[in-house]
Amino acid sequence: MNRWIFPALLLALAACSPQTELTDPVARGERDFNGLGCVKCHQIGDKGHAWGPDLTMLGFRKSEAWIDQWLKDPHAWNPKTVMPNFNLKDAARADLVAYLSAQKGQSWAVKPWTTAEAAALPAAERGKIIFNSVGCVSCHAKDGYGGYPNNNVAGGLVNSLTKVTEGYSKAELHAKIKGGAIPIPSDSSKPLPMLQMPKWGDQLNEKEIDAVVEYLYTLAPKGAPGAKPSKDDF
Repeated sequence: MNRWIFPALLLALAACSPQTELTDPVARGERDFNGLGCVKCHQIGDKGHAWGPDLTMLGFRKSEAWIDQWLKDPHAWNPKTVMPNFNLKDAARADLVAYLSAQKGQSWAVKPWTTAEAAALPAAERGKIIFNSVGCVSCHAKDGYGGYPNNNVAGGLVNSLTKVTEGYSKAELHAKIKGGAIPIPSDSSKPLPMLQMPKWGDQLNEKEIDAVVEYLYTLAPKGAPGAKPSKDDF
């Protein structure tokens, strides 16, 4: 047998053999996340695209129960969403939940608001980068206009942040962001709202929270002088 044929035959057989089975659900979820093309719309760390919400810290700001419910039927939670329903099988959905729940900022090589360019910006502009990067925008919407669905809250929607200057001093707003918050339920006999603001003090330092506060103090209601036009994020 030609001495080149046997190695080539081994390579061909290896290419046809089954791939190694992944036993880690997080690894399987990452494989499916990429295989389903989620990276075409979403960014995790430095990979993917920022057309939809950044998911780099999804596991910190959203519960596993919410992620599972969202993946099961996005339109049941938010009829306006443009995300398709992939009709995932239970096992595949569980793996995706495991992967997404594990995303707590570790995928950033450099946090977007800590670059040299961001450091040279005024505090409010750095705060906006933080607000968008860590995912505040996915609940409070672009420019803090709110309107994202939540269960068992007044009006069924996440509150707007465009009037925080009327209800909070900067020190009070800093404390609320740092310590997190559970929305007041509309009905105490029903489950708590699934969307709750996490304790951002576990992820952001004092100066970073101050920058977010400065950004929130620049927001204004729709139609108000200086307000920017916007649309629902999802």
